Amino acid sequence: MEQPLRVKNGAVLVVRLVNEMRPESILFCPRCGTAVQVEFHYGQQRPVCPACAWMHFADPKVAAAVLVERNGRILLVQRANDPYKGLWTLPAGFVNAGEDPAAAAARECLEETGLTVYITGIIDIVAGREHSRGSDFVIFYRGNAAEGEAHAADDASDVGWFEPGNLPELAFKSTTHILTQA
Repeated sequence: MEQPLRVKNGAVLVVRLVNEMRPESILFCPRCGTAVQVEFHYGQQRPVCPACAWMHFADPKVAAAVLVERNGRILLVQRANDPYKGLWTLPAGFVNAGEDPAAAAARECLEETGLTVYITGIIDIVAGREHSRGSDFVIFYRGNAAEGEAHAADDASDVGWFEPGNLPELAFKSTTHILTQA
């Protein structure tokens, strides 16, 4: 399924949604163990328990990313894992339950590059899952890095500073979109 995405200046980015949570993937009620039925509620098909009335609402996966610039160059990390292993992206990752998304962006940058980042503002929120293990929303922040040398760690195989006009192959459409508007 393709979903249009609102972006700044009236442009539209289309992201293919893959492997969405389908009602048929929930077979039994987590409360009482009764086999669920799929019924139409609140605008879509949802698994519903006929015994206790439990209803499944899929929660979105949220990620946070940070755009860090130093001396006119952009900080990127090379992905160490699939999907898109070997391609480049902004430091990013999933927001943990109860975690402030801006803090998650700073944490991910520290984990992937060793750099402490101070979040200075939000750039945009991009909706649309780009691969089956991806997020439903990515919150893109702008940040400043403390002095120090970046080094690859966690799920990054390399790290580098790139001129905006000379970027390596990027992993995600959302990253490309953010870097073209930043």
